[in-house]
Amino acid sequence: MAIWVGDDTRLLVQGITGNEGAFHARGCRDYGTRVVAGVTPGKGGQEVDGIPVFDSVAEARDKTGCNASVIFVPPPFAADAVMEAAAAGVELVVCITEGVPVNDMLKVKAFLAGSNTRLIGPNCPGLISPGKAKVGIMPGHIHRPGRIGVVSRSGTLTYEAVWQLSNAGLGQSTCVGIGGDPVNGTSFIDVLAAFAEDDDTAGVVLIGEIGGSAEEEAAAWIERHYERPVVGFIAGRTAPPGRRMGHAGAIISGGTGTAAAKMEALRAAGVTVVESPAEIGSTMARVLRR
Repeated sequence: MAIWVGDDTRLLVQGITGNEGAFHARGCRDYGTRVVAGVTPGKGGQEVDGIPVFDSVAEARDKTGCNASVIFVPPPFAADAVMEAAAAGVELVVCITEGVPVNDMLKVKAFLAGSNTRLIGPNCPGLISPGKAKVGIMPGHIHRPGRIGVVSRSGTLTYEAVWQLSNAGLGQSTCVGIGGDPVNGTSFIDVLAAFAEDDDTAGVVLIGEIGGSAEEEAAAWIERHYERPVVGFIAGRTAPPGRRMGHAGAIISGGTGTAAAKMEALRAAGVTVVESPAEIGSTMARVLRR
C-alpha cells in the first residue's frame, strides 16, 4: 500500500507552461503518474507534450477529474495557486515553490482550515509512492517499492536516505518531503499518523533539522502512538545560533530548536537516532532485524 498518491492519482500541474513546470510534468508522467491537465491563466487551449492546458483549476477539474495538483509558479503567486486549487476541491496540493512569504502562508493556512484539501509544502520536493506515482521533483529511479516510509524536511537528505535504503534492499512505501519553511501544510505528525494506518509500512525514516519544534512534537506523538521502528536524523548540529542555514525554518533562536534538543527528544521517545546521514540505511536494516 501507500499513502496519499498511488494508481488512482490524476495529476494537475499548475504553471505547466513554464520551464520547470513542463520539465517536471514530463518527469512525473514518464514515471507513470497520470498527468491529466495543466493550468496557466491565459494559455488555455494549448498543450504541453500532449497534456491539455486550461485557464483555471476549476475548469481543469471539471474536464479531467484531477484529484491532485503540483505547483510550479513564482513565489508571489504561489499562495493564490494553492487557494485556487483548494477552492476547486482538489484533494491533494503539493507546492514545490521556494520563497513563499510567511504572511502569504498564514493566509493559506486560514483558507485551508476546515477544507478537504491537504497541502504538502511549500519549498518541498513532493512525494512518491514507488512503482505507483510521483508528484514532485524527486529522482524516481533511486526509489524501490517496499515497506519503509520516509518523511523529511530536507529534499537532498531524502534522496540520500532513499538511495541507502534501496541499496540495502529496503524499498519504500511512500516518501514525503514536507519542506523546511516555518509555516507549511503537512506536518511530521500528519505523515506519521498516515503511516500508522498503513499496514504495509513496517518502519519509518524521519529526517529533521534545526529550527522550530516540529521534531520534538513528532517525538511526543511517536512515544504515545507509534510502535513500529523509527530511525531518525537531525541535520544542522554544527550550525551557529542566530544564523539561518538552508531552509527558511532552519534557524536556532533564543536557545531553542537545537539539533541536540531534537535528538534527545527523539531518543527519549524510542527512536533510533543516527549521528551521520551515512548511517540511515544500514541502521534501518539492523533495527528491522531485531
